[in-house]
Amino acid sequence: MDHFTPSTNPVLNSVAWSAIVGLLPLLTFFVLLAFVRAKAHVAGAFALVVALVVGIVAFHMPPALAVLSASQGGVFGAFPVLWIVVMAVWLYQVTVLSGRFEDLRRVFDVIGGGDVRLQAVLIAFCFGGLLEALAGFGAPVAITATMLLALGLPPLRAAAAVLVANTAPVAFGAMAIPITTAAGLTGLHATDIGSIVGRQAPLLATFVPLVLLFILDGRKGLRDCWPAGLAVGFSFALTQFLCSNFFSYELSDIVASLAGLGAAVLFFRVWSPNGSAAARERMGAALAASGAGSASVSGGSHAAGTGSVAVAERTAPDGLTPSRTWLALFPYFLVIVVFGVAKLWKLGVDLPAFLAATDVKIPWPILHDALVNGEGKPVSSTVYVFQWLSSPGTLLLITGLIVAAVYAKHDDGGRFRLTVGDAVLEIWRTIVKMRWAGLTIVTVLALAYVMNNSGQTVSIGTWLAGTGSFFAFLSPVLGWLGTAVTGSDTSANALFAKLQQTAGIKAGIDPNLLVAANTSGGVVGKLISPQNLAIAATAVNLDGQESVILRKVIGWSAALLLVLCTLAFLQSTPVLGWMLP
Repeated sequence: MDHFTPSTNPVLNSVAWSAIVGLLPLLTFFVLLAFVRAKAHVAGAFALVVALVVGIVAFHMPPALAVLSASQGGVFGAFPVLWIVVMAVWLYQVTVLSGRFEDLRRVFDVIGGGDVRLQAVLIAFCFGGLLEALAGFGAPVAITATMLLALGLPPLRAAAAVLVANTAPVAFGAMAIPITTAAGLTGLHATDIGSIVGRQAPLLATFVPLVLLFILDGRKGLRDCWPAGLAVGFSFALTQFLCSNFFSYELSDIVASLAGLGAAVLFFRVWSPNGSAAARERMGAALAASGAGSASVSGGSHAAGTGSVAVAERTAPDGLTPSRTWLALFPYFLVIVVFGVAKLWKLGVDLPAFLAATDVKIPWPILHDALVNGEGKPVSSTVYVFQWLSSPGTLLLITGLIVAAVYAKHDDGGRFRLTVGDAVLEIWRTIVKMRWAGLTIVTVLALAYVMNNSGQTVSIGTWLAGTGSFFAFLSPVLGWLGTAVTGSDTSANALFAKLQQTAGIKAGIDPNLLVAANTSGGVVGKLISPQNLAIAATAVNLDGQESVILRKVIGWSAALLLVLCTLAFLQSTPVLGWMLP
């Protein structure tokens, strides 16, 4: 097959017209989702067809290569992306089957001062940030959404809260892989990019807990709990800034998340929230007390309540013992330990390197040789990496099996009965439950690969980059767009980091600032990513209602993007130029 090199101006020899045409698949998806209210997998399928037509007709991509691009994206969506999400939800289901999740709810009652709003903030923001630092790729949204639902929060509020919370930590997520990727592609120093991101993302982090309080309980929640929200947000933001600039940008989210949790524990010693009981009643957070939507779980049987998470009938008696507290928290401490060891352990054996060496790199048939860059070399994105052992999903599987074995051994006289066989059978039930969300993820990633490989995404980016010095304002928009399409800040940097660097040099703007702005912009694009919307909808049992969640969070995405655009622009001028290292 002849070689194909994507062009930025195939439509009427114009970058502008090419970009406008290239936007059609995205417009199709969001219009169908937000206005027609089609199911996400239906919207994804139609958008994929539009992307294929645009890629073939307007961008002159050979039909075979367009279809092969879609196939690679679909496989990547199935593994590792869907694999991670399925394993995250399954790990939660193991705790539900055992009956231990009720104890976990009581633990957060204690940590959060008995206020469900603050419990939700700590889970979604601090614990979610910790998971983002270690795992990323949708796992934080899946796990924290199920945890909020188990607190008794209404599904829509739980989904919106975890999506908005999964913003500020994303730039340093998965051991800061978005920044490392950008540095590798541009030749810039990762520490320089990380230090600037550490002077942008913390601004969002300071106020995200306040936004969460508003989402959870409106103005009343903000009025009652703002001191605690500000304490958590400020502690997280300050630590994120200090760690990314003066210690290790890779560890920024880990240290910041622990600092936020620590600040909350200390703050609750001297301050108590107002209106906790009234808030729980307003928010409908009485699921555990009333038993509404619960389902029995006995041995290997399982049933999921509609619109709520299953609650075991074998509710443990009131009063937490140290042993029960430890076992309730054990799965999530184990997640941190397993991911921490996998990502950081280098004593004697370089475990991260060993795990990376097990990855199987597969040049996608035909596509790898036919899709080339301007220099005639195959592009790296056409190599599919099968992470059978190093994938966060596999690490979650290992974690879940260990948890099941420990729970089976410590069943407290049969009160918390669970066998490893019950846990393994739950994997299949989880897959069946997530089949439509899985189809959405597969179609969306197929759409992203077609747009990327045909040149549609780069045309849009090149068009925006043609605005001269004003590009500093638009720079975060590229990161926002790239993450909204792919669901990954890492992918957004892979798409646009080099373009940001080139545009900065042409416009006389610090390339480090623009690459950092691309990274920071991506964090607010993630909450409207179709992939993340599908994950959140599935986790809270709102399958097919991604459009409802989108309308709930898109305003926050736009508002936070505007803040970042303004900040990046002012940092490129003497007004806030002093903020840069």
